Amino acid sequence: MRALHRLLPLALACGIAMPAWAQLRCGEDDAAVVADKARGVDLSIASADPRGQLVSLVDTALRRSEQIGAATLLAQAARDDWVQASEANKPSVNATVSGAAAGQHVNGLRQQQAQSQLTLGFSMPLWDAGRTASNSAWRAQLAEASRQGLFNAEQQISVQVVNFSLDRGRLLLQAQIYRQYMRRMACLVEALEGVVKVDKGRASELIQAQKSQMTAELSMEQTISALRSTEFRLKRLVGDQLPPSASYAAVLNQLPDLENLRQAAAQSADVLALQANSRAQRRYAESVSAQGKPQVNLGGAGVATVTNKGSKAGEWNAGVSLTVPILQPGQQAAEQAASKRAEAAEAQVRDALNAKVYQMSDLYSSAEAALDRSRRIVEILRNSERLRAATLVQWQQMGRRSLFDVMGAESDYYSLRVAQLSTLFEAQQALALLWSLGPGVMSALR
Repeated sequence: MRALHRLLPLALACGIAMPAWAQLRCGEDDAAVVADKARGVDLSIASADPRGQLVSLVDTALRRSEQIGAATLLAQAARDDWVQASEANKPSVNATVSGAAAGQHVNGLRQQQAQSQLTLGFSMPLWDAGRTASNSAWRAQLAEASRQGLFNAEQQISVQVVNFSLDRGRLLLQAQIYRQYMRRMACLVEALEGVVKVDKGRASELIQAQKSQMTAELSMEQTISALRSTEFRLKRLVGDQLPPSASYAAVLNQLPDLENLRQAAAQSADVLALQANSRAQRRYAESVSAQGKPQVNLGGAGVATVTNKGSKAGEWNAGVSLTVPILQPGQQAAEQAASKRAEAAEAQVRDALNAKVYQMSDLYSSAEAALDRSRRIVEILRNSERLRAATLVQWQQMGRRSLFDVMGAESDYYSLRVAQLSTLFEAQQALALLWSLGPGVMSALR
């Protein structure tokens, strides 16, 4: 068989017909294979605009999200609480209607009387040491915190959709790579089956090629399983009608200006929500303090009485009342507790900003390193492509390489392609999280 290898170049020059294994042409990019459905999973990549598709998916997820619906209702409820608190200094009017019957029995004589009474009362605070204003400001800041909480929930949904979509695109491309690898190994196996019929001593090479083929098939199945899992997670957010994935390789692959992102982090929804909550706690502390101070109220009432005997009577009163707290057990403790909660909320804001700055630096460093590794792998991949082509030619036509060299070169090439995809996705995921900590991932997409 080695002699046959040495005769191949001469035979090729002389136009002699070569055996099947020597004429091996293992194609990879068969469109019918790449776009095929593997066990119910569509492996095709759409030509749609990747950024536009991501924005559309995020919009769909936001419309469908029960979490966003709940956050919207909570924000609306908090605003209604603020409206209620802000109207506490307006006059309030109450009407009370009552009816009563009375009777007596004296020396055999019975007397009965029934009456109905209407009472109209009003009250209005004139001065309360700022308690009403503090309560209104407290509720206003809580409403703002709820509103920013809604925006933060939208950011979280957005980054989840983007991450799942990017992962889906990565796994689709990875599945296509393994499909090509399977096809390549199947081609080698087919060629070696013909060789083994002529030379039984080459059976070990056939077994090795079959082993590599099965390994590629196993990797393909694992990728498809991960793809299904990712699509299930994405469908939970955007619905069952998933569009064919676009190619996301050119999305979120550029490093932004870190300093600008750090400045934007102070205006992110989660930080603004914490700041609003901090201001709310400070206003609440002022409200608790006002409870221990004098209050002045305006009040009055009018009473109309009608009896069953036709008599009518009426009276009214109006005046100003001053309430001066003299002894209020626990008031000082309540004020201290409210003040400490306000200080704790301010500390949480500082901690969140500090943690966000460090997290952004970490994500930026990770994305930078991943993009650098991806570029390096591309360079190695070019050399690997040349090596696998040369190894195959030397094995087929010159007999200078063994099948193990061929399979090693093939495995190295496809492993590098998968590694390049994984590294690029790692960078994209880090960049998506980085943007979400600042102005939001949708700012990067739009």
